[in-house]
Amino acid sequence: MAMSDSNVNFTVETAKAALTDILATLNNEENSTKLEEAKENVGNDMLKMMQYIFPLVVQIQMDVIKKYGFADNREGIIQFTQHIVAMEKEDPCIADLHSQLRAIFLPPVSIATAASL
Repeated sequence: MAMSDSNVNFTVETAKAALTDILATLNNEENSTKLEEAKENVGNDMLKMMQYIFPLVVQIQMDVIKKYGFADNREGIIQFTQHIVAMEKEDPCIADLHSQLRAIFLPPVSIATAASL
């Protein structure tokens, strides 16, 4: 599926608005409760997070991104994410918002450094 014309004009400001909208939707009472229940059930198990939490987050994202000209399907979420990843390199606000979004469905990762080995 080709990118729609409205995505050609997907600006930094639109990206910030979309990410803010996604975060607000994820944090509304209904979705927040669903996510908290799922997180309690999966703990810090990455595989279970990808099975239960990631699909919830992606579905909510798809519902939001259609307001910004993206298809509400797999292709739309991929295109949206590609735009965001490209823009976050140039704009620290987008990088921060995207980081907040990823923190919802990715567990904290401890990276061993050479000094700690």
